[in-house]
Amino acid sequence: MTNRKRPKVYITRKLPDAVETRMRELFEAELNIDDRPPSREQLIAAVKEADVLVPTVTDRIDSDLIAQAGSQLKLIASFSNGTDHIDVDAAAKRGITVTNTPNVLTEDTADMTMALILAVPRRLVQGARVLMDKPGEWEGWSPTWMLGRRIWGKRIGIIGMGRIGTAVARRAKAFGLSIHYHNRRRVSPATEEELEATYWDSLDQMLARVDIVSVNCPSTPATFHLLSARRLALLQPSSYIVNTARGDIIDEDALIQALRAGKIAGAGLDVFENEPAVNPKLVKLANEGKVVLLPHTGSATIEGRIDMGDKVIINIRTYFDGHRPPNRVLPSRT
Repeated sequence: MTNRKRPKVYITRKLPDAVETRMRELFEAELNIDDRPPSREQLIAAVKEADVLVPTVTDRIDSDLIAQAGSQLKLIASFSNGTDHIDVDAAAKRGITVTNTPNVLTEDTADMTMALILAVPRRLVQGARVLMDKPGEWEGWSPTWMLGRRIWGKRIGIIGMGRIGTAVARRAKAFGLSIHYHNRRRVSPATEEELEATYWDSLDQMLARVDIVSVNCPSTPATFHLLSARRLALLQPSSYIVNTARGDIIDEDALIQALRAGKIAGAGLDVFENEPAVNPKLVKLANEGKVVLLPHTGSATIEGRIDMGDKVIINIRTYFDGHRPPNRVLPSRT
């Protein structure tokens, strides 16, 4: 440890009990028992006093907040895979290390992506609501009622072939889908061979040829509205979009217009552009059976959250033991 035997750690949200207990055993940890997101004023007060800030994706750790941090703040150990909510460059200029929790949410997010890939074309939510909303009115099986679309034999286009995209591809292949992908870099020949995957260096060309689009890339300035109105217009009217990455990768207004006009068959969304606000037009489309909406639960498993907490703890302990944390996030190169 550096100046204190037990560093002062401020945790912005309620974490699993097992994680919080370990935090209290190891650190001078301030917990958020009621799980209400901290106000801006509370965050400012925290960075003035804490040695370590443990934020989540719902906390905006921007340059203005970092500028108000006390000299004792040495580490921002984010309870998240992504770090787009943190100004990593501003932190680096203040000598503050930033860490994240990668590689623990891959399988959980891929599972949820596959669930949406199944739910939207097969109308799972609509079918469930028939029994829940109008019990006793179902008249039994019918050969032409509640028909969905088969996914076996279709083409899936994965945008972002990182760990999660690759995990989605493995699941999709097991369900008989043909794998297509667009990525900044082509994956290894061994991975392509395993997945029998087709690489497209042109996103536009891939979009025009696939039946299902799965968004699995990170949110960056380069991917903001990557699926714009122009690109959405390239999709076939029978195609579906699933997004478990970040809401701002899709132009949400353009997506709504395409769905309402029947230019896209449906969508499954676990994330939203103005989260936690959900566009009422999307809710209306969900009630009409054209969209399946989930409240950002792609990685919401007990095991995943505990694994994330363990990584946060390891990053904090490693730093205050005088070593480089294993999940350090480097600032952008200028």
